[in-house]
Amino acid sequence: MKSSRQIAKHFKEVFFGGNWTAVNFKDNLENISWQQATKKIESFNTIAILTFHIGYYVSAVSKVLEGGELVAKDELSFSHSPINSQEDWDGLVSKILVDAEKMANLIGQLEEQRLWGNFTDEKYGIYYRNLLGIIEHTHYHLGQISLIKKLVLKVGKD
Repeated sequence: MKSSRQIAKHFKEVFFGGNWTAVNFKDNLENISWQQATKKIESFNTIAILTFHIGYYVSAVSKVLEGGELVAKDELSFSHSPINSQEDWDGLVSKILVDAEKMANLIGQLEEQRLWGNFTDEKYGIYYRNLLGIIEHTHYHLGQISLIKKLVLKVGKD
């Protein structure tokens, strides 16, 4: 299998399942209400904030894969529109899943030599590093979402 297809497969699995961790973004967000997604537990980020944060970078990297500029700022990656309804929450989750599917397809189409070229600027390293980085980043925050979800559900029962 071509390297870009393997990376695309790995990327898609963290969002939709099939990876060896047996944890994925889509399943973790199923059956979460907007109130649970926005519930603040101690000093942790909310599920909604982490979900937006993951999606922010997926969207930014997708634009680069489509030939655009990298337009992303860390300070904006935790700032989402208010979520005041189930419709708002479902819309955010749906957008991120659509964007993740699109990005997986874009990764799978990359030519091998592009993986070893600079990702927009030499200071960011190569495409390969950035694509693996976004997968690692998603797994990291997915772990947080999983734990926060358990706490939110526990608090709801108390």
